Amino acid sequence: MSRPGGSEQGAQGSFRLAWPLTIREAWVQASSFLAAGGVEDAPHHAELLLRHALGWERAAYLVRLPEPMPEAACRPYEAAIERRAGGEPTQYIIGEQHFYGLPFAVSPDVLIPRPETELLVEAIVAEANRLWPAGTALRAADIGTGSGAIACTLAHLRPSWQVTATDISPAALRMAQSNAEQLGVAARLSWREGDLLAPLAGRGLDVLVSNPPYIPAAEIGGLMREVRDYEPRTALDGGADGLDPYRRIVAMLPLLDCPPRLIGFEVGQGQARDVAALLEAAGYGERLVIVPDLAGIERHVIGVRAMRPDDGEPAGRGGAEDGTAER
Repeated sequence: MSRPGGSEQGAQGSFRLAWPLTIREAWVQASSFLAAGGVEDAPHHAELLLRHALGWERAAYLVRLPEPMPEAACRPYEAAIERRAGGEPTQYIIGEQHFYGLPFAVSPDVLIPRPETELLVEAIVAEANRLWPAGTALRAADIGTGSGAIACTLAHLRPSWQVTATDISPAALRMAQSNAEQLGVAARLSWREGDLLAPLAGRGLDVLVSNPPYIPAAEIGGLMREVRDYEPRTALDGGADGLDPYRRIVAMLPLLDCPPRLIGFEVGQGQARDVAALLEAAGYGERLVIVPDLAGIERHVIGVRAMRPDDGEPAGRGGAEDGTAER
């Protein structure tokens, strides 16, 4: 028996569950529909969307797979599966992506945080531990913060740090601020709207980290549809060769009253050596580290500049700022 008008797959790509059915059967039907539509790892996405429709954590979901599928959850699940089959990322449909074990709200206003970026956070924290004693109050900046994943995670991992996040998008900053509040780290974060380092002119930093746009403009059309058609282009387009944001950030370092001792970038495939050369030319050659991601791609570049006589104490010694946004 099925609900009125229901069938597993209707015309024009519509998806309907043949209710009544078990939760497991709903997952199997949705997995098959997504796979037929070319969605990679279809069973995983079908599960995430099903758990979202049911409002269950994974442990409860696994235990209750043999139970009847609640009829009230059928239509929301069908709609979510149709959206995913049309190319919309699962993270935007459910409105959330975990990063470093923390939940971040996401929307088409921000890039979806990637697991490989967690390695950038780890590398920055490890290098800071090598440069400064534990608990040192440092001033860090996350340039192009998007959802706030890097900034909020640094504030979470290092409560003694004061982290400033910049973004050119007001909508992205609003989402990042909301994430900081939900994660309980808002007091250690401040926000600046503007282009790259411009909002930080005249300020001192100890640590600068950024995952800027790095896709060459001509390659954007060939990206997966989930990225090309749904994620914000301003978070993807790195100019003709993908390196424009790195050049501009390095060129803007003189705007700062005291340039950071430590800089970390995420980069695109094949860009690590060029970005390392930019950092070395800017004085960050005392220590250059290239960090591969789990696929072995050179994904992050860490640069450290030598101490100078006028560096003095870390820039963050002056204490925390408020968590307000400035424009």
